[in-house]
Amino acid sequence: MEIEMKIRGLMVDPSTNAPIVILKDVQGDTVLPIWVGLYEANAIALEVEKATTPRPMTHDLLKNLVQGLNATVQRVVVTELKNDTFYAVLWLEQDGESVTIDCRPSDALALALRADCPIFVDEDVLRVAKVISNPTDQATQEELRRWLENLNDEDLGRYKM
Repeated sequence: MEIEMKIRGLMVDPSTNAPIVILKDVQGDTVLPIWVGLYEANAIALEVEKATTPRPMTHDLLKNLVQGLNATVQRVVVTELKNDTFYAVLWLEQDGESVTIDCRPSDALALALRADCPIFVDEDVLRVAKVISNPTDQATQEELRRWLENLNDEDLGRYKM
């Protein structure tokens, strides 16, 4: 089963300074942090803030390419978490047919914002994401997870990229 989620914010991991995209369950309180690269975080932040750039960025190009091929992005799905790496799929529709394309979640999220399409996370990913795989980092990861789960709307507005 897939759970619909929204991007609730972008922040920086306080221990590693890596960008994190915060996804939140539309129907509940489930929060899923996904660590992303700096460039992808920037692409997401630009679209979240509705900032314009003088020339199309890579994800703008992807959106324009999809539209130019008379296709639409129907949804994106974070499908798997394997070896601490998230996987995603773009669902496109072209000429009445569905096409799936493997992609990185960060790229899928940046494109989903531009295409104004829903974001889903497979229920199994949410279940696996709560498991801490490295016992040496358990305290740090557990603290970060609790911190992320306890963020409120005001907190999400305070942390900028």
